Amino acid sequence: MVSKTDSGKTYRNECTGHALETVKSHTEDQDLTLFGSCFCPFVQRVWVSFEYLQIQYKYYEVDPYKKPKDLLEVSPKGLVPGLKLNNFHPPRALNESTVILEYINDLAVTSNGRSLLPPTTNPYARALVRLQCDHVNRSLVPSFYRYLQAQDQDSQINGGKEFHESIEGLVELLERTEKEVVRIDGVSGAGERKALAVGLGLWIPENEEDLGLVDVMAGPWLYRATNVLKQYRGFELPRGEKFDRWTSKLFNHPSFKRTCNTEDLYLDSYERYAFNRLNTSQVANAVNSGRGLP
Repeated sequence: MVSKTDSGKTYRNECTGHALETVKSHTEDQDLTLFGSCFCPFVQRVWVSFEYLQIQYKYYEVDPYKKPKDLLEVSPKGLVPGLKLNNFHPPRALNESTVILEYINDLAVTSNGRSLLPPTTNPYARALVRLQCDHVNRSLVPSFYRYLQAQDQDSQINGGKEFHESIEGLVELLERTEKEVVRIDGVSGAGERKALAVGLGLWIPENEEDLGLVDVMAGPWLYRATNVLKQYRGFELPRGEKFDRWTSKLFNHPSFKRTCNTEDLYLDSYERYAFNRLNTSQVANAVNSGRGLP
């Protein structure tokens, strides 16, 4: 059922469901403090990575619309996620989800050997993964917001087509990587294919549990498409055996599920986007003005 009436609901500022249980287990001080907001997909991509890479952290829920001083100290624009590095004196900080992802991935490689990327010995595979992630940031994410914020019927139809095409473009890149890295001539054994698939993520059939960078980069928006876009725009994810298998593995992966809230939190928090209320967020303002996302 598509919601057509703005009930005035606002964003939530406390996790629910699996995410709340995860928060409760990450309240003790650590070398790293993740500043997050329960509804934010940019936060979730980092949060999933912390869980998967097994890097110790403290989770600290903040309201990015009130921009408290401690958030501004780690993220000058007052945006989440922010990361505070407490093992420096004085503490240091990082912001921007992609930068934080690269940082904690480097930490994991040196501390426990886990990684969201193919090994450095396979630079072409790493480059293909980064092409996938670039597509997510340049196409998938902006088209999600343009579609959700579109108000008239024609704009919504065009927005749905654009978002659908952005998903198709990502699938093409995933297929290309599988073909050019895993399914190359001369590779026949399951063990060899498994070795080549390291860091390529859940799209590859050989990877049943190993998350890749593109999984955590795209997953939060694809997940919100199944609840937020479905509720407010009647959108259904494209169907296909491989795509269905990928999204099912992703959404049910323990590291991803641990960062997911109950559906009502997302529906409440994104209603303001769906009806394009004035000054919904810096992201919404950027979409409305035709600028790049902040």
